Amino acid sequence: MAKAPRVGDVKTRLVPPLLPEEAADLSECFLKDIAENILAAAEQAPIHGYVAYSPAGSGALFRSLLPAAIELLPPRRSGLGNSLCDAAADLLATGYSAACLVNADSPTLPTALLVEAAQALLRPGDRVVLGPASDGGYYLIGLKRPHRHLFEDIAWSTAMVMAQTCERAASLGLETALLPVWYDVDDLASLHLLIAELRDSVGYGAPHTASYLRRLLAADAGMRGLDAKNQADPNSDR
Repeated sequence: MAKAPRVGDVKTRLVPPLLPEEAADLSECFLKDIAENILAAAEQAPIHGYVAYSPAGSGALFRSLLPAAIELLPPRRSGLGNSLCDAAADLLATGYSAACLVNADSPTLPTALLVEAAQALLRPGDRVVLGPASDGGYYLIGLKRPHRHLFEDIAWSTAMVMAQTCERAASLGLETALLPVWYDVDDLASLHLLIAELRDSVGYGAPHTASYLRRLLAADAGMRGLDAKNQADPNSDR
């Protein structure tokens, strides 16, 4: 699930310390790394990669940024809940046995978690697979049928998203398979964590993101607080 990396439209909570152009460039790096991570997972499980993009009309931009093996899924309706629901329904309608929706904000998400999600969806029986995010949302949702209720009346962009989605799954009688907690990069604290993880080789290597952040850090000299060497890890207990 990805929003076009246009200046002023993406990663706005990182401005400042980043400039709007830098935030857009970083978002583009995230997109490239996540696409390559999905292709890496496809070497270990029967996975086909798509980017369900927004807004409408930005398909050419995404095509120019993504590997040819990643296909594009255009939007039908606006709004996060609608976009998630429509993407899952459209993929399942093409004949896939399951659809797994991953955010575009977790460039170091371990490839093994994508494989684990696919394997959980391959098992017999209906279920929902959820990857809890440290902020109370989720970084991944996988399902085998287009359960619209999973996306209805959710308080999107709040700490209630994961809990509410689990409640919806329970009301539908769905088994819920939980992945380990990971995090979204959407504020300065999570950016510091990302820099530290890339420095320490934690999670997926995210080469595009790592290269871009090295250039920013080399030019920054700590003036904008981008260097994470002395920052506390907000998820040190995970």
